Amino acid sequence: MAQKLTKGRKKAPEGESQPVTEVYLFISTQRIKVLNADTQAQLIAQSIGQAFSVAYQEFLRANGINPEDLSQKEYNDLLNTQDMYNDDLIHFSKSENCKDVYIEKQKGEILGVVIVESGWGSILPTVITANMMHGGPTEKSGKLNIGDQIMSINGTSLVGLPLSTCQSIIKGLKNQAQIKLNVVRCPPVTTVLIRRPDLRYQLGFSVQNGIICSLMRGGIAERGGVRVGHRIIEINGQSVVATPHEKIVRILSNAVGEIHMKTIPAAMYRLLTAQERPV
Repeated sequence: MAQKLTKGRKKAPEGESQPVTEVYLFISTQRIKVLNADTQAQLIAQSIGQAFSVAYQEFLRANGINPEDLSQKEYNDLLNTQDMYNDDLIHFSKSENCKDVYIEKQKGEILGVVIVESGWGSILPTVITANMMHGGPTEKSGKLNIGDQIMSINGTSLVGLPLSTCQSIIKGLKNQAQIKLNVVRCPPVTTVLIRRPDLRYQLGFSVQNGIICSLMRGGIAERGGVRVGHRIIEINGQSVVATPHEKIVRILSNAVGEIHMKTIPAAMYRLLTAQERPV
């Protein structure tokens, strides 16, 4: 099992002029390996996955459940009986939810919109409207809402693009007078439904201080609409906004049956609660 990933710096010998090079060491029970750019991401992902799996097995044992009692076939059978992505497929397939929006502005004027990532695990990973500049072109148009997902700008698709690239595209609109946005109307809060028959079945995501930080591909959590980078604000009708991390983990660990959650992109939450200022 992978145990540690550490970063150090490789320095030149005394008297020699040489740039400092960052070195990543991957330390496991089997070896110590120096990582380069090609192997770094893959081994980090592997180590996280291994640690996640071992931690879950320890959780099962602590609750008197033998991990070997749940075969991969049983888990696959469970997945085959569940719908994918909660009701996202239905929402995105309805034409009335997808619209072209035209925003008029002065040349040299900024669009006046703040965007955040929809989160890994989204059926269509793109950017979400998180805030609008007071008195800016977007707010004055009244055509865009907080939570709307932007599919394209002036015919350029934003689906799957990094947030920084989408921000650059928006900044590049400064000298244009009319902007065409294709958006999918979405509420700012995502509703999640996870179906977990009993504790033997792994939820398939991890949480840190209320924020979803990892997600198992194809698991019951992803199928239920869980997204990385979202903050959990409610579990089964109970607000967890001010709930300590340990209690959130305990609630999720012991939850069975239908688990209803409400989540919101963490960056949007910080903006709406004035923890950060919109840029």
